[in-house]
Amino acid sequence: MKRKGITLLNLFMAILLIGSVSTASGEEYEGIKSVKTAKIIFDERESSPNTAILHLKLVHQTYKDLAAMKKKPVFVVVFMGPSVKLVSKNREGFSPEDQKSIDEIANTLSAMSKDGIKLEICLVAVKVFNVDPASVLPEIKRVGNGWISMAVYQARGYSLVPVY
Repeated sequence: MKRKGITLLNLFMAILLIGSVSTASGEEYEGIKSVKTAKIIFDERESSPNTAILHLKLVHQTYKDLAAMKKKPVFVVVFMGPSVKLVSKNREGFSPEDQKSIDEIANTLSAMSKDGIKLEICLVAVKVFNVDPASVLPEIKRVGNGWISMAVYQARGYSLVPVY
């Protein structure tokens, strides 16, 4: 129980940090000067709702920071592995506390989608983790195999950021 409290405190502190720090000038990033477009694909596999929301908020903030730097961000988030359970409307098996975080995930994904961040889900993982494809949030595009999607985006020049 004590460990859970410490983890929640660390998560809270990280969210506060994300919300209070913006690096929108870009001056400290030497390599960014010649970049016009930042194409990134995020491989999201986190199973913990609390950690996943932290990741997704950071992805969204990174998108906003790059946009503020006039670097034309093009982001894709692919949900694979156990993360597919967190983007389903089915909340069975989750504690009330986790369900609140899953609601926050849904709200964050909606905002990300509205900002132009593409969201995809691996149907192989959906099947493996017994998630009903019809229960997947509507902002998320279904792809047969997330690894194929990841490989194709990388072949098109996207940088891979693993999130797990």
